[in-house]
Amino acid sequence: MKIRLFLVVLICSVYVGNSQGSYKLSNKSILKINGSSTLHDWVVTANSKEGSMIILDGGKPNNLKIQVEVAQIKSEPGAAMDKKMHVALKEEECPNIYFESKVVKKMDGMENTYLVTGILNIAGVGLEIDIKSILKQFGGGYILKGFKEIKLRDFNIEPPTAMFGQIVVGELVTIDFNLIFE
Repeated sequence: MKIRLFLVVLICSVYVGNSQGSYKLSNKSILKINGSSTLHDWVVTANSKEGSMIILDGGKPNNLKIQVEVAQIKSEPGAAMDKKMHVALKEEECPNIYFESKVVKKMDGMENTYLVTGILNIAGVGLEIDIKSILKQFGGGYILKGFKEIKLRDFNIEPPTAMFGQIVVGELVTIDFNLIFE
C-alpha cells in the first residue's frame, strides 16, 4: 500500500512539474543590442522591458511576448549616442519595440532548442523573424537565451551618423538576450 501511495505521489509531482503555466519576465533579464560603426563596436542595453511566456504541458514554450521601452535603451558612452539612437528608432512615434511569437517548434536533435517564429516590430515596422532559442528550467522558472542578427534598413531605420557623416553605424545589429521568466 505504501509503495502504491508513493508511486501516485511521484507520478502526480512529475505531471504537475510539466504542467502548463504562465510566467512573467523578470527584471533580472538581460537584453543587449550589439553593433559596429566606422569608429568602434558598441553595445546598448534595454533597461526597461516587460514580457510573458506560457509553458505548455511537456515544457514547450508558447505565446512569448516582449516589450522594450525605446527611451530606456542606453549606451555606455551616454547621452549623445543615446539621442541619435532614439531618433533613428523613431521613439516619438513608436515608443516601444515589440516581439510576439506565432509558432514555436522544437528543433530536431537539439535538446531544449526551439525555433521561435514571430513578429518583431521596431520603429513602426513589423516583420516576421525566426529566432533559434535555448530554453532551460531553473528553480520555479525558465531562462530563454539566444540572439538574432537584423538589418536596420529592413525596418526602415537609417543607420545613425556622427561627426558630419565621418562616423557611420553599421547596418547589421545583433539582439542578444538572456530572458528570465518567473
